[in-house]
Amino acid sequence: MPNETPPDVLPVRIGLLGTARIAKMALLSPARQNPHAEVVAVASRADDKARRYAKANRIPRSYAGYQALLDDPDIEVIYNPLPNHLHAEWSIRALQAGKHVLCEKPIAANAEEARAMQAAATQSGRQLIEAFHFRYHPLAARMKEIVVSGELGAIRHLEAKFCVFIPGLKDIRFAYSTGGGAFMDVGCYAVNVCRFLAGSEPTVQSASARLIQPQVDHWMTSELQFPGGISASVTVSLRSQIWNWRAFVKVTGANGTMTVLNPFLPQFFHRITVQTTAGRRRESVSRHPTSYACQLAALVQALRGGATLPTNGVDAINNMTAIDAIYSAAGLRRRGERLVSK
Repeated sequence: MPNETPPDVLPVRIGLLGTARIAKMALLSPARQNPHAEVVAVASRADDKARRYAKANRIPRSYAGYQALLDDPDIEVIYNPLPNHLHAEWSIRALQAGKHVLCEKPIAANAEEARAMQAAATQSGRQLIEAFHFRYHPLAARMKEIVVSGELGAIRHLEAKFCVFIPGLKDIRFAYSTGGGAFMDVGCYAVNVCRFLAGSEPTVQSASARLIQPQVDHWMTSELQFPGGISASVTVSLRSQIWNWRAFVKVTGANGTMTVLNPFLPQFFHRITVQTTAGRRRESVSRHPTSYACQLAALVQALRGGATLPTNGVDAINNMTAIDAIYSAAGLRRRGERLVSK
């Protein structure tokens, strides 16, 4: 839980790489509530933009250019919310500069990049963490507890859906060159929660996509197979109409089911429904602190205590390996491959 770090421990000093919208919710707000973490600097490619952002968000220092941020010896951790296609390059540079890295999901454009990032982390002796914040919220622990308790019986099938609506066509999530696609955005969450609950790695049986741009999926469905005879179905979309919004995971066992509404942003709302031969019940956990606050607290505790976090570089490689295989099964290129016009 947040703020369990001993009070005499120096705050973890964090540098923000870029000025992405997600940073306010994912880092700045949680840091203001956590006395053991401090955002000390921000960098943008434009000096005036960096200065304005720093002033507006009460960040002590600003830098023109990303490398200047990495060269700041006072910074321990780099938070990287840059577009997907820049995750690998700037995370590797940060690791080589001796910084720990909290990188937004998906951690890279593909598994090859993720492996290079983890190699840099190993060589530098620094931690590489993928920002799957939902994994640090108490809801994730409760989901896993129910699955491993045996209450549902032997697990037979997982179903995950994450369908939202992104308006317009100019969003970078719809551009192949920036690592876009529904499975790169919401899909990486859906695969991650299935892997987390199954406790193993899948093979991809099939996948089908609908495209919004050449090679860019706005909808994708995939069938997976986990060891022990566990199957899984994953469906994601970035163009789902408001009334068709979906975010849930369902676990079917020999003795019953568990359905979790909104496992990915539980601070807004969530619900666990368990149906077995013993009856039906609904549960929830506290919505506060937020998943982002829990993630930051876990990061601080890991860095000050030397622990390894579950969404580390190895886990990230496995997640990207599954995503690469899903794109291949759908007849699409993995992200990060150069497209050559014929």
